[in-house]
Amino acid sequence: MSGVVPAREHAEIPASEPHVPFVASGSYPVRAGNAVRPLVDGEPAFRRICDAIDAARRSVWVTVTFLTPDVQMPDGRGSFFDVLDRAADRGLDVRALFWRTNPETSGHAPGVFWGSPAHRDLLEARGSRFQARWDRAHSRFCQHQKSWLIDAGEASETAFVGGINLRPHSVASPGHARPGSHHDVYVEVTGPAATDVHHNFVQRWNEASECLAEDGSWGGDGDHDLAFPTRLSDPRGSSAVQVQRTLHAGCYRDGRPTPDGQVFDVAGGERSIFDQYLRAIGAAKRSIYIENQYLELPEVVAALHQALERGVEVVILLPAEPDEAVREATRRPERQAFLEQRAALGRQEHFALVGIAGRGAEGGRHDVYVHAKVMLIDDAWATIGSCNLHASSVYGNSEMNVSFWDPAVVRALRCELLAEHLGTDTAQLDDRSALGEYRRLAQENRRRRDAGDSDWPGLAFAIDPATYGRQPPAA
Repeated sequence: MSGVVPAREHAEIPASEPHVPFVASGSYPVRAGNAVRPLVDGEPAFRRICDAIDAARRSVWVTVTFLTPDVQMPDGRGSFFDVLDRAADRGLDVRALFWRTNPETSGHAPGVFWGSPAHRDLLEARGSRFQARWDRAHSRFCQHQKSWLIDAGEASETAFVGGINLRPHSVASPGHARPGSHHDVYVEVTGPAATDVHHNFVQRWNEASECLAEDGSWGGDGDHDLAFPTRLSDPRGSSAVQVQRTLHAGCYRDGRPTPDGQVFDVAGGERSIFDQYLRAIGAAKRSIYIENQYLELPEVVAALHQALERGVEVVILLPAEPDEAVREATRRPERQAFLEQRAALGRQEHFALVGIAGRGAEGGRHDVYVHAKVMLIDDAWATIGSCNLHASSVYGNSEMNVSFWDPAVVRALRCELLAEHLGTDTAQLDDRSALGEYRRLAQENRRRRDAGDSDWPGLAFAIDPATYGRQPPAA
Protein backbone atom coordinates (compact mmCIF):
# COMPACT_ATOMS: atom_id res chain seq x y z
CA MET A 1 0.00 0.00 0.00
CA SER A 2 1.31 3.44 -0.91
CA GLY A 3 2.30 5.59 2.06
CA VAL A 4 2.33 2.75 4.60
CA VAL A 5 5.19 2.72 7.10
CA PRO A 6 6.65 -0.79 7.51
CA ALA A 7 6.29 -2.07 11.07
CA ARG A 8 9.86 -3.38 11.21
CA GLU A 9 11.28 0.17 11.14
CA HIS A 10 9.89 0.87 14.62
CA ALA A 11 10.59 -0.83 17.90
CA GLU A 12 7.81 -2.91 19.35
CA ILE A 13 6.41 -1.83 22.71
CA PRO A 14 6.04 -4.71 25.17
CA ALA A 15 2.40 -5.05 26.20
CA SER A 16 3.56 -5.84 29.73
CA GLU A 17 5.25 -2.46 30.18
CA PRO A 18 2.73 0.41 30.15
CA HIS A 19 4.45 3.61 29.08
CA VAL A 20 1.42 5.94 29.03
CA PRO A 21 1.21 7.21 32.60
CA PHE A 22 -2.09 7.63 34.38
CA VAL A 23 -2.55 10.71 36.60
CA ALA A 24 -2.50 11.42 40.33
CA SER A 25 -4.48 14.68 40.13
CA GLY A 26 -7.99 13.25 40.45
CA SER A 27 -10.43 11.58 42.79
CA TYR A 28 -9.93 8.03 41.60
CA PRO A 29 -6.92 5.68 41.55
CA VAL A 30 -5.89 3.33 38.77
CA ARG A 31 -7.81 0.06 39.13
CA ALA A 32 -6.60 -3.31 37.92
CA GLY A 33 -8.91 -6.21 37.05
CA ASN A 34 -11.54 -4.54 34.86
CA ALA A 35 -13.33 -5.56 31.69
CA VAL A 36 -13.84 -2.75 29.17
CA ARG A 37 -15.96 -2.90 26.04
CA PRO A 38 -16.08 0.09 23.65
CA LEU A 39 -19.46 0.68 22.01
CA VAL A 40 -19.23 2.57 18.72
CA ASP A 41 -22.20 4.76 17.65
CA GLY A 42 -25.55 5.36 19.24
CA GLU A 43 -27.64 2.43 18.05
CA PRO A 44 -25.25 -0.33 19.22
CA ALA A 45 -24.47 1.56 22.42
CA PHE A 46 -28.08 2.11 23.45
CA ARG A 47 -29.00 -1.44 22.43
CA ARG A 48 -26.40 -2.76 24.87
CA ILE A 49 -27.45 -0.30 27.59
CA CYS A 50 -31.09 -1.32 27.20
CA ASP A 51 -30.10 -4.99 27.39
CA ALA A 52 -28.27 -4.26 30.65
CA ILE A 53 -31.32 -2.43 32.01
CA ASP A 54 -33.55 -5.39 31.09
CA ALA A 55 -31.21 -7.65 33.08
CA ALA A 56 -30.83 -5.26 36.04
CA ARG A 57 -31.59 -6.69 39.47
CA ARG A 58 -31.50 -3.65 41.73
CA SER A 59 -30.96 -0.21 40.19
CA VAL A 60 -30.59 2.00 37.11
CA TRP A 61 -28.94 5.42 37.56
CA VAL A 62 -28.27 7.82 34.69
CA THR A 63 -26.73 11.29 34.20
CA VAL A 64 -28.22 13.29 31.33
CA THR A 65 -27.15 16.43 29.49
CA PHE A 66 -29.22 16.77 26.30
CA LEU A 67 -32.50 14.91 25.85
CA THR A 68 -35.28 14.83 23.29
CA PRO A 69 -38.18 13.41 25.36
CA ASP A 70 -39.58 11.23 22.57
CA VAL A 71 -36.20 9.94 21.30
CA GLN A 72 -36.64 6.27 20.42
CA MET A 73 -34.32 3.61 21.77
CA PRO A 74 -33.33 0.70 19.49
CA ASP A 75 -35.44 -2.36 18.70
CA GLY A 76 -38.82 -0.87 19.52
CA ARG A 77 -38.06 -0.27 23.18
CA GLY A 78 -39.77 3.11 23.12
CA SER A 79 -38.53 6.41 24.48
CA PHE A 80 -35.94 7.11 27.16
CA PHE A 81 -38.83 7.61 29.60
CA ASP A 82 -40.47 4.35 28.54
CA VAL A 83 -37.22 2.53 29.40
CA LEU A 84 -36.93 4.19 32.83
CA ASP A 85 -40.62 3.76 33.66
CA ARG A 86 -40.56 0.05 32.82
CA ALA A 87 -37.52 -0.42 35.06
CA ALA A 88 -39.21 1.46 37.90
CA ASP A 89 -42.40 -0.59 37.44
CA ARG A 90 -40.27 -3.72 38.01
CA GLY A 91 -39.36 -2.37 41.43
CA LEU A 92 -35.85 -1.18 40.55
CA ASP A 93 -34.32 1.91 42.12
CA VAL A 94 -34.30 4.23 39.10
CA ARG A 95 -32.72 7.71 39.31
CA ALA A 96 -31.81 10.40 36.80
CA LEU A 97 -29.62 13.48 37.24
CA PHE A 98 -30.61 16.17 34.74
CA TRP A 99 -28.76 19.40 33.93
CA ARG A 100 -30.58 22.60 34.83
CA THR A 101 -29.35 25.54 32.80
CA ASN A 102 -28.33 28.93 34.20
CA PRO A 103 -29.25 32.31 32.65
CA GLU A 104 -25.84 32.29 30.92
CA THR A 105 -26.62 29.00 29.15
CA SER A 106 -30.40 28.83 28.79
CA GLY A 107 -30.44 30.53 25.39
CA HIS A 108 -27.66 28.34 24.00
CA ALA A 109 -28.74 24.87 25.13
CA PRO A 110 -31.77 23.59 23.23
CA GLY A 111 -32.82 20.07 24.12
CA VAL A 112 -32.15 20.32 27.85
CA PHE A 113 -34.71 18.63 30.09
CA TRP A 114 -34.22 21.28 32.75
CA GLY A 115 -37.35 20.71 34.82
CA SER A 116 -39.67 23.34 33.39
CA PRO A 117 -43.38 23.22 34.25
CA ALA A 118 -43.98 21.54 30.89
CA HIS A 119 -41.33 18.93 31.67
CA ARG A 120 -42.88 18.19 35.04
CA ASP A 121 -46.32 18.01 33.42
CA LEU A 122 -44.92 15.39 31.03
CA LEU A 123 -43.68 13.26 33.95
CA GLU A 124 -47.00 13.72 35.76
CA ALA A 125 -49.01 12.70 32.69
CA ARG A 126 -46.87 9.58 32.31
CA GLY A 127 -47.18 8.70 35.97
CA SER A 128 -43.38 8.33 36.05
CA ARG A 129 -42.21 6.69 39.28
CA PHE A 130 -38.46 7.06 38.94
CA GLN A 131 -36.60 9.64 41.00
CA ALA A 132 -34.88 12.67 39.50
CA ARG A 133 -32.82 15.64 40.64
CA TRP A 134 -31.74 18.68 38.71
CA ASP A 135 -28.20 19.99 38.97
CA ARG A 136 -26.79 23.31 37.77
CA ALA A 137 -23.24 23.87 36.61
CA HIS A 138 -21.11 26.87 37.46
CA SER A 139 -21.98 30.03 35.52
CA ARG A 140 -21.84 29.45 31.72
CA PHE A 141 -20.67 25.85 32.00
CA CYS A 142 -22.52 22.57 31.55
CA GLN A 143 -23.29 19.36 33.43
CA HIS A 144 -21.83 17.38 30.55
CA GLN A 145 -21.31 13.89 32.02
CA LYS A 146 -23.12 11.08 30.20
CA SER A 147 -23.20 7.88 32.21
CA TRP A 148 -25.38 4.92 33.10
CA LEU A 149 -24.86 2.73 36.16
CA ILE A 150 -26.65 -0.60 36.47
CA ASP A 151 -26.96 -2.42 39.84
CA ALA A 152 -24.80 -0.04 41.87
CA GLY A 153 -22.96 -1.91 44.60
CA GLU A 154 -24.12 -5.34 43.46
CA ALA A 155 -22.09 -8.19 41.97
CA SER A 156 -23.60 -7.27 38.60
CA GLU A 157 -22.53 -3.61 38.81
CA THR A 158 -21.97 -2.26 35.28
CA ALA A 159 -21.09 1.27 34.17
CA PHE A 160 -21.37 2.98 30.79
CA VAL A 161 -19.48 6.24 30.19
CA GLY A 162 -19.21 8.28 27.01
CA GLY A 163 -20.45 11.21 25.01
CA ILE A 164 -23.66 10.08 23.30
CA ASN A 165 -26.66 12.32 23.93
CA LEU A 166 -30.26 11.15 24.03
CA ARG A 167 -31.32 12.78 20.77
CA PRO A 168 -32.54 11.34 17.43
CA HIS A 169 -29.42 12.20 15.42
CA SER A 170 -27.29 10.47 18.08
CA VAL A 171 -29.09 7.13 17.72
CA ALA A 172 -28.14 6.39 14.12
CA SER A 173 -25.57 4.69 11.93
CA PRO A 174 -23.20 7.26 10.37
CA GLY A 175 -22.59 5.29 7.19
CA HIS A 176 -26.09 5.49 5.71
CA ALA A 177 -27.99 7.71 8.16
CA ARG A 178 -29.90 10.89 7.36
CA PRO A 179 -28.07 14.22 7.25
CA GLY A 180 -27.22 15.51 10.70
CA SER A 181 -26.36 12.09 12.12
CA HIS A 182 -23.63 11.86 14.75
CA HIS A 183 -20.67 9.54 15.25
CA ASP A 184 -20.01 8.86 18.94
CA VAL A 185 -18.67 6.27 21.41
CA TYR A 186 -19.44 4.84 24.85
CA VAL A 187 -17.43 2.37 26.92
CA GLU A 188 -18.85 -0.34 29.17
CA VAL A 189 -16.89 -1.03 32.37
CA THR A 190 -17.24 -3.87 34.85
CA GLY A 191 -14.92 -4.49 37.77
CA PRO A 192 -13.44 -2.21 40.44
CA ALA A 193 -13.48 0.96 38.29
CA ALA A 194 -17.27 0.75 38.02
CA THR A 195 -17.34 1.54 41.74
CA ASP A 196 -15.79 4.93 40.97
CA VAL A 197 -18.64 5.71 38.56
CA HIS A 198 -20.92 4.72 41.47
CA HIS A 199 -19.04 7.12 43.79
CA ASN A 200 -19.35 9.94 41.24
CA PHE A 201 -23.11 9.49 40.97
CA VAL A 202 -23.60 9.49 44.73
CA GLN A 203 -21.42 12.58 45.15
CA ARG A 204 -23.41 14.47 42.53
CA TRP A 205 -26.84 13.16 43.60
CA ASN A 206 -26.35 14.12 47.23
CA GLU A 207 -25.19 17.64 46.38
CA ALA A 208 -27.30 18.32 43.29
CA SER A 209 -27.80 22.06 43.35
CA GLU A 210 -31.61 21.98 43.15
CA CYS A 211 -32.39 19.01 45.37
CA LEU A 212 -34.05 21.14 48.07
CA ALA A 213 -35.80 23.51 45.67
CA GLU A 214 -39.55 23.12 45.24
CA ASP A 215 -39.11 22.16 41.60
CA GLY A 216 -35.68 20.59 41.94
CA SER A 217 -36.56 16.93 42.35
CA TRP A 218 -39.11 14.36 41.21
CA GLY A 219 -40.50 11.14 42.54
CA GLY A 220 -39.06 11.12 46.05
CA ASP A 221 -38.14 13.19 49.06
CA GLY A 222 -35.76 15.91 48.01
CA ASP A 223 -33.66 15.49 51.14
CA HIS A 224 -33.09 11.72 50.79
CA ASP A 225 -29.42 11.08 50.05
CA LEU A 226 -27.57 7.99 48.86
CA ALA A 227 -24.89 6.10 50.76
CA PHE A 228 -21.39 6.20 49.29
CA PRO A 229 -19.98 2.84 48.17
CA THR A 230 -17.92 1.05 50.83
CA ARG A 231 -16.46 -1.85 48.82
CA LEU A 232 -15.09 -2.38 45.34
CA SER A 233 -16.71 -4.50 42.69
CA ASP A 234 -14.92 -7.81 42.18
CA PRO A 235 -12.34 -8.13 39.37
CA ARG A 236 -13.88 -8.94 36.00
CA GLY A 237 -11.02 -8.69 33.50
CA SER A 238 -7.44 -7.64 32.81
CA SER A 239 -7.72 -3.93 31.91
CA ALA A 240 -6.09 -1.21 34.03
CA VAL A 241 -8.66 1.60 34.27
CA GLN A 242 -8.84 5.07 35.77
CA VAL A 243 -12.02 7.16 35.94
CA GLN A 244 -11.17 10.84 35.40
CA ARG A 245 -13.22 14.01 35.66
CA THR A 246 -13.53 17.73 35.18
CA LEU A 247 -15.39 19.39 38.06
CA HIS A 248 -15.56 23.13 38.61
CA ALA A 249 -14.49 24.41 42.02
CA GLY A 250 -17.36 24.98 44.41
CA CYS A 251 -19.94 22.65 42.88
CA TYR A 252 -19.47 19.83 45.41
CA ARG A 253 -17.99 19.71 48.92
CA ASP A 254 -18.08 16.15 50.21
CA GLY A 255 -14.65 14.75 49.34
CA ARG A 256 -14.89 11.48 51.23
CA PRO A 257 -12.83 8.88 49.36
CA THR A 258 -13.90 6.14 47.04
CA PRO A 259 -13.13 2.63 48.40
CA ASP A 260 -9.33 2.15 48.59
CA GLY A 261 -8.91 5.76 47.44
CA GLN A 262 -7.65 8.94 49.07
CA VAL A 263 -9.53 11.93 50.42
CA PHE A 264 -9.83 14.43 47.57
CA ASP A 265 -10.47 18.18 47.79
CA VAL A 266 -13.45 18.11 45.47
CA ALA A 267 -14.44 21.60 46.61
CA GLY A 268 -11.33 22.83 44.84
CA GLY A 269 -12.40 21.21 41.56
CA GLU A 270 -10.79 18.51 39.42
CA ARG A 271 -9.00 18.62 36.05
CA SER A 272 -7.61 15.13 35.79
CA ILE A 273 -8.92 14.60 32.23
CA PHE A 274 -6.91 17.54 30.88
CA ASP A 275 -3.84 16.32 32.75
CA GLN A 276 -4.33 12.86 31.22
CA TYR A 277 -4.76 14.17 27.68
CA LEU A 278 -1.44 16.01 27.87
CA ARG A 279 0.43 13.15 29.54
CA ALA A 280 -0.83 10.63 27.00
CA ILE A 281 0.16 12.73 23.98
CA GLY A 282 3.53 13.42 25.61
CA ALA A 283 4.15 9.70 26.14
CA ALA A 284 3.22 8.55 22.61
CA LYS A 285 6.02 6.68 20.83
CA ARG A 286 4.34 5.44 17.64
CA SER A 287 0.81 6.67 17.00
CA ILE A 288 -1.91 9.05 18.18
CA TYR A 289 -5.47 8.69 16.92
CA ILE A 290 -8.03 11.23 18.15
CA GLU A 291 -11.74 11.65 17.54
CA ASN A 292 -13.19 14.81 19.05
CA GLN A 293 -15.79 17.49 18.54
CA TYR A 294 -13.15 20.22 18.87
CA LEU A 295 -9.42 20.90 18.58
CA GLU A 296 -9.31 24.27 20.31
CA LEU A 297 -6.64 23.95 23.04
CA PRO A 298 -3.19 25.50 22.42
CA GLU A 299 -1.59 23.14 24.95
CA VAL A 300 -2.86 20.09 23.05
CA VAL A 301 -1.78 21.43 19.66
CA ALA A 302 1.69 22.20 21.05
CA ALA A 303 1.93 18.66 22.44
CA LEU A 304 0.91 17.25 19.04
CA HIS A 305 3.67 19.25 17.34
CA GLN A 306 6.18 17.76 19.78
CA ALA A 307 4.86 14.25 19.10
CA LEU A 308 5.18 14.76 15.34
CA GLU A 309 8.74 15.96 15.78
CA ARG A 310 9.41 12.65 17.58
CA GLY A 311 8.19 10.82 14.47
CA VAL A 312 4.77 9.85 15.86
CA GLU A 313 2.00 9.21 13.32
CA VAL A 314 -1.05 11.41 14.08
CA VAL A 315 -4.60 11.33 12.68
CA ILE A 316 -7.37 13.54 14.09
CA LEU A 317 -11.05 13.16 13.18
CA LEU A 318 -13.19 16.30 13.66
CA PRO A 319 -16.59 17.43 12.39
CA ALA A 320 -16.04 18.41 8.75
CA GLU A 321 -18.40 21.32 9.35
CA PRO A 322 -17.64 22.77 12.80
CA ASP A 323 -20.30 24.57 14.79
CA GLU A 324 -20.76 28.31 14.69
CA ALA A 325 -18.79 28.87 17.90
CA VAL A 326 -15.69 27.48 16.19
CA ARG A 327 -16.27 29.66 13.14
CA GLU A 328 -16.78 32.75 15.28
CA ALA A 329 -13.53 32.06 17.14
CA THR A 330 -11.57 32.12 13.87
CA ARG A 331 -12.55 35.76 13.45
CA ARG A 332 -11.21 36.93 16.81
CA PRO A 333 -7.80 38.67 16.68
CA GLU A 334 -6.61 37.05 19.93
CA ARG A 335 -7.06 33.58 18.39
CA GLN A 336 -4.90 34.14 15.31
CA ALA A 337 -1.64 32.89 16.84
CA PHE A 338 -3.34 29.67 17.91
CA LEU A 339 -4.96 29.21 14.50
CA GLU A 340 -1.56 29.47 12.85
CA GLN A 341 -0.17 26.96 15.35
CA ARG A 342 -3.00 24.56 14.43
CA ALA A 343 -2.64 25.22 10.70
CA ALA A 344 1.05 24.33 10.94
CA LEU A 345 0.08 20.75 11.83
CA GLY A 346 -0.90 20.33 8.20
CA ARG A 347 2.68 20.96 7.11
CA GLN A 348 3.88 17.91 9.08
CA GLU A 349 4.48 14.80 6.98
CA HIS A 350 2.87 12.31 9.36
CA PHE A 351 -0.27 14.31 10.21
CA ALA A 352 -3.82 14.18 8.86
CA LEU A 353 -6.94 16.10 9.82
CA VAL A 354 -10.06 14.33 8.54
CA GLY A 355 -13.85 14.41 8.48
CA ILE A 356 -16.37 11.74 7.58
CA ALA A 357 -19.33 11.72 5.18
CA GLY A 358 -21.99 9.04 4.89
CA ARG A 359 -23.85 7.92 1.79
CA GLY A 360 -27.31 9.32 1.20
CA ALA A 361 -30.30 7.31 0.06
CA GLU A 362 -29.85 8.51 -3.54
CA GLY A 363 -26.08 8.03 -3.73
CA GLY A 364 -24.86 11.45 -2.62
CA ARG A 365 -22.82 12.25 0.48
CA HIS A 366 -23.64 14.08 3.69
CA ASP A 367 -21.18 15.09 6.38
CA VAL A 368 -21.46 13.15 9.64
CA TYR A 369 -21.02 15.24 12.78
CA VAL A 370 -18.21 13.88 14.94
CA HIS A 371 -19.33 14.02 18.57
CA ALA A 372 -16.95 11.35 19.93
CA LYS A 373 -14.26 12.05 22.54
CA VAL A 374 -11.72 9.30 21.95
CA MET A 375 -7.92 9.12 22.06
CA LEU A 376 -5.83 6.04 21.22
CA ILE A 377 -2.09 5.91 21.90
CA ASP A 378 0.31 3.32 20.43
CA ASP A 379 -2.40 0.64 20.03
CA ALA A 380 -2.20 0.12 23.80
CA TRP A 381 -3.87 2.95 25.77
CA ALA A 382 -7.19 4.74 25.23
CA THR A 383 -9.60 7.18 26.78
CA ILE A 384 -13.34 7.46 26.04
CA GLY A 385 -15.74 9.92 27.62
CA SER A 386 -17.52 13.26 27.43
CA CYS A 387 -14.59 15.69 27.51
CA ASN A 388 -13.90 17.79 24.42
CA LEU A 389 -10.58 19.37 23.45
CA HIS A 390 -12.12 22.72 24.29
CA ALA A 391 -11.62 25.15 27.18
CA SER A 392 -15.13 24.66 28.60
CA SER A 393 -14.65 20.91 28.88
CA VAL A 394 -11.24 20.98 30.54
CA TYR A 395 -11.79 23.98 32.83
CA GLY A 396 -15.47 24.34 33.70
CA ASN A 397 -17.97 21.65 32.71
CA SER A 398 -18.65 18.51 34.70
CA GLU A 399 -17.09 15.77 32.55
CA MET A 400 -16.13 12.12 32.94
CA ASN A 401 -13.75 9.91 30.93
CA VAL A 402 -12.60 6.33 31.33
CA SER A 403 -8.91 5.81 30.49
CA PHE A 404 -7.52 2.31 30.14
CA TRP A 405 -4.40 0.33 29.29
CA ASP A 406 -5.19 -2.88 27.42
CA PRO A 407 -3.39 -3.44 24.09
CA ALA A 408 -5.84 -6.10 22.91
CA VAL A 409 -8.91 -3.93 23.50
CA VAL A 410 -7.33 -0.75 22.14
CA ARG A 411 -6.10 -2.46 18.98
CA ALA A 412 -9.54 -3.98 18.39
CA LEU A 413 -11.13 -0.55 18.85
CA ARG A 414 -8.68 0.99 16.37
CA CYS A 415 -9.58 -1.69 13.83
CA GLU A 416 -13.32 -1.17 14.38
CA LEU A 417 -13.16 2.60 14.01
CA LEU A 418 -10.96 2.46 10.92
CA ALA A 419 -13.14 -0.22 9.33
CA GLU A 420 -16.10 2.15 9.66
CA HIS A 421 -14.24 5.22 8.40
CA LEU A 422 -12.11 3.63 5.67
CA GLY A 423 -14.26 0.73 4.55
CA THR A 424 -11.26 -1.56 4.86
CA ASP A 425 -9.85 -4.01 7.39
CA THR A 426 -6.62 -2.87 9.06
CA ALA A 427 -6.28 -5.88 11.37
CA GLN A 428 -3.17 -7.05 9.50
CA LEU A 429 -1.46 -3.65 9.91
CA ASP A 430 0.31 -2.23 12.93
CA ASP A 431 -0.87 1.09 14.33
CA ARG A 432 1.54 3.28 12.36
CA SER A 433 0.85 1.49 9.10
CA ALA A 434 -2.91 1.72 9.70
CA LEU A 435 -2.78 5.49 10.33
CA GLY A 436 -0.52 5.93 7.32
CA GLU A 437 -3.16 4.19 5.22
CA TYR A 438 -5.88 6.33 6.84
CA ARG A 439 -3.96 9.47 5.82
CA ARG A 440 -3.37 8.25 2.25
CA LEU A 441 -6.97 7.18 1.67
CA ALA A 442 -8.42 10.36 3.22
CA GLN A 443 -6.28 12.50 0.91
CA GLU A 444 -7.36 10.50 -2.15
CA ASN A 445 -11.02 10.72 -1.09
CA ARG A 446 -10.65 14.48 -0.73
CA ARG A 447 -9.40 14.76 -4.31
CA ARG A 448 -12.38 12.74 -5.54
CA ARG A 449 -14.84 14.73 -3.40
CA ASP A 450 -13.49 18.02 -4.77
CA ALA A 451 -13.87 16.64 -8.31
CA GLY A 452 -17.56 15.94 -7.70
CA ASP A 453 -17.16 12.17 -7.42
CA SER A 454 -19.10 10.79 -4.43
CA ASP A 455 -18.31 7.14 -5.13
CA TRP A 456 -15.22 6.87 -2.94
CA PRO A 457 -14.45 4.15 -0.40
CA GLY A 458 -15.37 4.49 3.25
CA LEU A 459 -16.38 7.75 4.92
CA ALA A 460 -13.12 9.63 5.60
CA PHE A 461 -11.75 12.59 3.65
CA ALA A 462 -8.93 15.01 4.40
CA ILE A 463 -9.48 18.53 5.78
CA ASP A 464 -7.02 21.41 5.47
CA PRO A 465 -6.13 22.65 8.99
CA ALA A 466 -5.30 26.08 7.55
CA THR A 467 -8.89 26.71 6.41
CA TYR A 468 -10.80 24.71 9.04
CA GLY A 469 -13.65 26.82 10.40
CA ARG A 470 -12.76 29.80 8.20
CA GLN A 471 -14.87 28.83 5.20
CA PRO A 472 -18.69 29.06 5.08
CA PRO A 473 -20.57 25.78 5.55
CA ALA A 474 -20.98 23.64 2.46
CA ALA A 475 -24.28 24.10 0.64
